[in-house]
Amino acid sequence: MEVPAFLAVVLIIAGAWSLVVWPQFLRRVMKDPRARDAEGKATRFLTVHVVLVSISMLLGAATAAIGIAGLVS
Repeated sequence: MEVPAFLAVVLIIAGAWSLVVWPQFLRRVMKDPRARDAEGKATRFLTVHVVLVSISMLLGAATAAIGIAGLVS
């Protein structure tokens, strides 16, 4: 399947956006007082957000890779 160059570029930009934005979000979440309990252990709040960010970054990387593959082919 061939991807038009414009759509490939859109996929690359969308993937790059995810890879830039989500780590910044995670930094904020980690500083949030709800991220750790009184003993310093990670709370469900932090765990859920780490999973969310991880999945989003994997999808972002896959999106960018598909865009690059579409642009190269």
